[in-house]
Amino acid sequence: MSTDQPLVRLRGVGKSFGSARVLTGIDLDVRRGEVVVVIGPSGSGKSTLCRCVNRLETADEGSIEIEGRPLPAEGADLARLRADVGMVFQSFNLFAHKTVRDNVMLGPVRVRGLSRADARKRAEELLERVGVGAHGDKYPAQLSGGQQQRVAIARALAMEPRVLLFDEPTSALDPEMIHEVLDVMTALAAEGMTMIVVTHEMGFARKAADRVVFMAEGRIAESAAPEDFFGSPQTERARDFLARVLSH
Repeated sequence: MSTDQPLVRLRGVGKSFGSARVLTGIDLDVRRGEVVVVIGPSGSGKSTLCRCVNRLETADEGSIEIEGRPLPAEGADLARLRADVGMVFQSFNLFAHKTVRDNVMLGPVRVRGLSRADARKRAEELLERVGVGAHGDKYPAQLSGGQQQRVAIARALAMEPRVLLFDEPTSALDPEMIHEVLDVMTALAAEGMTMIVVTHEMGFARKAADRVVFMAEGRIAESAAPEDFFGSPQTERARDFLARVLSH
C-alpha cells in the first residue's frame, strides 16, 4: 500500500436531516500523523462531519475511506472500524456504573481480545499518561469534568486507534478545566497521533493544528495552515467569524 495514501479520505460527502441540508460536497484528506482542526460557526456541519467519519451518522452521498477501504455498513466490520477510529465526545460518555479503570479496560478486552491483566496494565499506563493515574478505583461521578474527559481520551487511546476524532471535547467543561484537556490533546498531537478535532478553542487550533479547516453552511470554505488561516483568511465568511471569536 502506498505510504502517501491519506489515512482518511472524504469525497463528495453530503448529509441531510429531513429537509435540512447539513453537509454538501465535502472533500477532505487527512494524512498519517496530521492534526486537522475543524472550526466554524454553530450549525456549520462540523460535528456531523466528525460523526460521519466513524459512521455514527451515515452520509447520504459521497464516499469515506479509512486507509483506502470504504466504511463498512454494519456488523463486526463496523465494530472494528470504531476500534480503529477513536472518538471523544463533548459529554464524556463514560459508563457511570464502572470504575475509571474498568471504563478504559472494557474495549481492549471485548473488542481487541486483550487479557484482563494486559488491559489493566495498559489502562493504568494511559490513566497515568493523561494525569489521572490516582483515580482508577473511582467512579466517573467522583471526578471533575476535566478529569472525566481525560479518562475518555485514555479510553479511546486504549484501543490503539489509527485516528482519533474529537467532537467539541471541551465545550461541556468549566473554563479552568479546559486547559487540562487541551494539554493532553496538544501532547498527543506532538507525539504524532492522527487527529480530527472539532473545537471552538482557537488557541489550540493555532498551536497544535497542521491544518485548519473552516466550515460554513455545510461546506468547507477554507483549508490552510494555521498561520495562513489566522493571518490572512481568504473568505469574507472566515474574516467575519474570526473577528467575532477573537475579539472575546
